[in-house]
Amino acid sequence: MYPSLSALRRVLAALAVIVFAATADRSFAAEKIRFAVGPFQPTPTDTRKAFEPFFQYLAGKLGRDYELVVTNDWAGIAIALANSQVDVAWMGPWGYVLAHHEGGAEAIATVKYEGKPTYHAIILGHPSLDIKSWPADAKGKSISFADPGSTSGWLIPTHWLRAQGVDPKSFFKYREGASHAANVTAVATRQVDLATDYDRNTRAMLEKGVIQESDIKVVWTSDPLPNDALAVRKGLDGATIKAIEDAVVAMTEEQAKTIMPKHYTGWVPATHASYKLIEEAGISVGRIKTK
Repeated sequence: MYPSLSALRRVLAALAVIVFAATADRSFAAEKIRFAVGPFQPTPTDTRKAFEPFFQYLAGKLGRDYELVVTNDWAGIAIALANSQVDVAWMGPWGYVLAHHEGGAEAIATVKYEGKPTYHAIILGHPSLDIKSWPADAKGKSISFADPGSTSGWLIPTHWLRAQGVDPKSFFKYREGASHAANVTAVATRQVDLATDYDRNTRAMLEKGVIQESDIKVVWTSDPLPNDALAVRKGLDGATIKAIEDAVVAMTEEQAKTIMPKHYTGWVPATHASYKLIEEAGISVGRIKTK
């Protein structure tokens, strides 16, 4: 006995749904996920070499192919994420806050460095400088700030100095826009008296032998700051966001040692509120406008 026409139609409709779902799954899996990372190392090549294993691991967890963009400056990564040119970015705290305000990006995790989700902005000087009282004894000295998209290299020292009644652009012989590596090198080689940096970067350069302990001294250290954010663009689907968050938060310290740069030990969950301190500094210096 042959099936009725209505029964045949139901079978064909069910098959169509199965075929569509399978095609959609293949299409989703085939779609590349676009990653980006800021200029954490002296050169883009160095950064890619250090950070790509992590993104390769993450793409594998998602079952997706990937693209990785290494930006040349901190502002660039914020723009790329805010404009939906990338889906997921490992970025500095200030860059994340800018991307949140400019394009709705959201932090989903904060990286741990030696088990802690915090770090410090610092200002370096050459050991020959006689600075007993900071910043009073440094008035008129030359100083190099990083680009205005940098948390430790621009935002936090600018915010702190202004809170002390000091305008860095008139108090020092001021320049800005250098990379962190260039700032450290400039102090070590006496091209400038002072420069901004962050403790993780200075440590990495010392460990690599790029500079020596005798080349620099720390003249100022900030309060603890939230570490780098893993942030997603506005509109990224919820299933992908959840899969990324689950993958990074579940990462063990042993796994982190094999796929992340030295001293990074995993991630903790984060939200935009995790970066409130950075946001408040941005408002204070006038870079974020409140309604």
